[in-house]
Amino acid sequence: MTSSPLKARLVRRDPRLLTPLTVNARYMAKEEWDRLVANVKADGCLTSVPLIYGAGEYAEGHELILSGNHRTGAAIEAGIDEIDCMLIDDPQEKDQLIARQLSHNSIAGKDDPATLKQLYDSIEDVDWRAYSGLDDEALQLLAEVSPEGLSEANLDFATVSLVFLPAELEVAREAFEQVKLGQTVSWLAARADYEQTLDTLASAHAAHKVGNVATVIHALLAIVENHLTDLQAGYQSPAWEALHNGQVGMETVIGARHLPAPAAATLNKAIAAAEGRGEIPQGKGYLLLERLAGEYLSGSNWEPSTVPAPPDAPQNDAPAPQGDA
Repeated sequence: MTSSPLKARLVRRDPRLLTPLTVNARYMAKEEWDRLVANVKADGCLTSVPLIYGAGEYAEGHELILSGNHRTGAAIEAGIDEIDCMLIDDPQEKDQLIARQLSHNSIAGKDDPATLKQLYDSIEDVDWRAYSGLDDEALQLLAEVSPEGLSEANLDFATVSLVFLPAELEVAREAFEQVKLGQTVSWLAARADYEQTLDTLASAHAAHKVGNVATVIHALLAIVENHLTDLQAGYQSPAWEALHNGQVGMETVIGARHLPAPAAATLNKAIAAAEGRGEIPQGKGYLLLERLAGEYLSGSNWEPSTVPAPPDAPQNDAPAPQGDA
């Protein structure tokens, strides 16, 4: 390969008259194209110049666009009458022209993730963030990147796809929305927990003979659903004493998230009667269940451990709602 130094010069051209490439390996998605046009329209000019070729093979003003075909097209759509171009007027072989075209498209360098994120985050104005061409989705992989200790982009990563059945898709979307709401929160886990998680996934993979991670997680969740009462160890001792005063899920008490409709209707009727008589405050139906369980265990002398009924509540001899036994 031998090549003499180019004698390129800056010229101004009407973008509508230039000759675009008939074969261009560089393509642009519609969203990127719309952003490029919007940026050129906002600037009123091209801030990076196309590379064009003439050398007598193309008439002046109609030179071939080697690099910058999209920028030239965006200038036309943005209504720009003239653009600056870098003109090669030295005769070139076909191989030279193609090689120069490809080099402009392929030799673009790489961004250091930490520096890229730092620069993007330093832009305060939303419109200028959009102008940069980088949005939050494009920077999603950089959310965990710390600028400390990273000097170059030697990051290896793998893309994992989670596939959900239609009935589970809405639940998954809601879960991801909750994750986004807490995206500034950091969670610290021990390495042993990480390894145990991988071991558990591997065991579930082998047991169910499936390779899809979402399917395996679904199987593990089903196991949890079948052992909800095991969660009681988090809030009560083996001697049935409460370990804290926080709220716990009703499903950990009865071992299921759902009740048969007739049973639920009976409970609702009893709770409504107790509320109507003033035996429990409104909206605290669990107090009736606690009372019934306490009397079952200790008799009528059982004392409630939770809040009493409000002082202005009706007396116990108040008439019950119509239809109560």
